[in-house]
Amino acid sequence: MDKQFHNYTLPKKGLYSKKRSKPTSLYRKVRRKLSRTALRYPIIWLRHHGFRPADIFLGSYPRSGTTWSRFVLLEILTGHEGGFDEVNGILHGVGNQATGARVLPNGGRLLATHEQYWKHYHKALYLVRDVRDVILSEFAYTSALEFFDGDLDAFIRTFLTSKINPFGPWQKHVTSWLDSPIGGTENLLVVRYDQLRKNPQEGFTRIANFLGVNSDQALIKRAIEHNTLDKMKEKEKKAPQRASVKGRFVNSGSVQGWRAKLTPEQIQFIERHAGEALQRVGFPLSDAIPEAEPILSGSLGG
Repeated sequence: MDKQFHNYTLPKKGLYSKKRSKPTSLYRKVRRKLSRTALRYPIIWLRHHGFRPADIFLGSYPRSGTTWSRFVLLEILTGHEGGFDEVNGILHGVGNQATGARVLPNGGRLLATHEQYWKHYHKALYLVRDVRDVILSEFAYTSALEFFDGDLDAFIRTFLTSKINPFGPWQKHVTSWLDSPIGGTENLLVVRYDQLRKNPQEGFTRIANFLGVNSDQALIKRAIEHNTLDKMKEKEKKAPQRASVKGRFVNSGSVQGWRAKLTPEQIQFIERHAGEALQRVGFPLSDAIPEAEPILSGSLGG
């Protein structure tokens, strides 16, 4: 285990988790607005430098289970359980790769990214969640941070036809990864969030093997048990996140929760715009889901 994990130092407590009295600042709101314009392109270009051949990327659209996955993977990669400070201080995202810990073989780093596929992503794990659940989670998150003040109908229209966040419509994001040069090759592992939730032991074993790291079953089982919904909520209490001021950053992460919350008209609109991408990654359209199929809850998104 020590040979896998190269020279890291745990961050100081509170470094990533200062308590906030407001969900966000005017500065962050302006920056968020500008991030949805062409002004962001030079920043993206600057962030995508300094990668190593041994680096592997964890790609996903926001609110697709990335937070939970990173917590579990931190323990699989290091053998140590971590909270928000530890995870954010060790597993960095694209743009902060220079200080990311070398947790993979040959000094590689596991770098998270919400960007659409970029030419420098030579090997990647792509985590994908049902867009109908993503919409509800992203609506709650952006509303809590006061980045969006409309109703759900308005949110869905913007989400699928424009930019609700810097990363574009969900269906375009998914397509960019599936149709990329690494799509359909051994260098891209596509993992569905619902399947990872249903059988996390099997799913994280696949991921560990893809990363080329220790896939010891006891270690993986322990990492999963240390990051249940209740334990993640406790970790958030100790290190509040931006959305913690209004609501929670860690939410229920339900699978097919949309069936109880979206109207038939909303579902029809979503599937008209994103149905093809949904089916490409194996999610059935609403008319193909048996009514008796249970809705799975009790984990987390992010």
